[in-house]
Amino acid sequence: MNRDNRRDTGPRMNGRIFAKSVQVISSTGQNLGVMPTAQALQIAMDEGLDLVEISNNGTVPVTKIIDYGKYKYEQKKRASEARKNQKTMEMKEVWVKPFIEENDLNIKLRKVFEFLDAGNKVKIAVMTRGNKKVLARGKDAIPELFARIVELIGDRGTLESKSKPDERTKSIVIAPVK
Repeated sequence: MNRDNRRDTGPRMNGRIFAKSVQVISSTGQNLGVMPTAQALQIAMDEGLDLVEISNNGTVPVTKIIDYGKYKYEQKKRASEARKNQKTMEMKEVWVKPFIEENDLNIKLRKVFEFLDAGNKVKIAVMTRGNKKVLARGKDAIPELFARIVELIGDRGTLESKSKPDERTKSIVIAPVK
């Protein structure tokens, strides 16, 4: 592949900085002020370092004299640390029956609290498929069950979403309190 056709994703550096003048920050962190780009490049070369464009938002681009290889390594290391410390939120699922007994519901809620305390979202789904009892007892059974569950969860979680009325499986999603 021809080098000219490749798109560089990193910051501009050395001969690729096309501004006539730049604000320069030295390798020690001292602000050297605004100067012609050629002069800034010469200072960087004298130190055996690179002139790297840090920001080009203003009228005069801000550049820093640094070792670019070391800079890239530090950026990569920082990004890796950020990924390590990032906790992914999982969606856990708990199934209940429409006419669940109180004790069984408490056991299911214990599991829900365990998931919420671990920082995961919980989807509570109701098994209704092929259950003629639900239709015989009334269509309000499932919304009443969900209202009771949300009330029992209280301030340990917040209701994030409900299933649509036309969905076959009725469910609610509870998110942990931040």
